[in-house]
Amino acid sequence: MKKLFLALALISAPAMADDWQTLDASQWRAYKGESIPAGWHAEGDTLSMVKSPAGDIVSKETYGSFELTFEWKISAGGNSGVFFHVQESPDLSQTYFSGPEYQVLDNKGRSEPPIEQAGGLYILYAPEADYTKPVGEFNEGRILVDGSKVEHWLNGHKVAAYDMASDDFKARVAASKFAKWPAFAASPSGHIALQDHGDPVTYRNIRIRRLSAE
Repeated sequence: MKKLFLALALISAPAMADDWQTLDASQWRAYKGESIPAGWHAEGDTLSMVKSPAGDIVSKETYGSFELTFEWKISAGGNSGVFFHVQESPDLSQTYFSGPEYQVLDNKGRSEPPIEQAGGLYILYAPEADYTKPVGEFNEGRILVDGSKVEHWLNGHKVAAYDMASDDFKARVAASKFAKWPAFAASPSGHIALQDHGDPVTYRNIRIRRLSAE
C-alpha cells in the first residue's frame, strides 16, 4: 500500500506543478494597450517601473478564483499596488475603478495610516501587522481569491482576509471613495494589474494558478 501511495504521489506531483503559470514579460501589456509601456523595464520574469508616467500594466489573461504569488521591492518612500479582477471598458480610465488593491508601500518611509499600509486591501482592510522588509530587499506577496473570499499574505504571514460578498465588505466600500465607481469589486474575474504610482518599483517571480475552471 505504501509503495502504491508513493507511486501515485510521484505521478501526480508534475501535474500539480504544471498548474502554475509564470507571468513573465510576455504575459503583460499596458492597461487598455497592446504592449508594455516604455517606462516599464521588462526582462524575463522581472518587471520594473523605472520612469513615470508609464501607466499601469495588466495581465493579458483574466482570472477568477486563483492563487497569485510574487516578490516586490519598493523604492524609499515609494507606493505601488497589485490589483485583481480589473476590467477594461470605455468608462473605466483607471485600474482601481474596478480592481481591489493589495497595497505595496514603504511603510517606514511614509506616514500613511495602517489602513493604507503594505499587504492590506487599500483603505478597506488594514494589515494585521507590519511584516515588511527594509527598503531595498524583496518582500514575498500572496493573494488567494476563492470565489468572493480573499486572503492577503506578506512574507509568510496572513495579514488580511475578507469576503467581497459580505455585508461588512459592502459597508466599507459604501463608506469609501470606491462607492462612486459601481464597477469596483463587482466582477467575478478580470485582469491582474501592477501599478505605476510614480515611484520606482520592481516585481519578479510572479506566478499564478487557477483554482477552478472558468
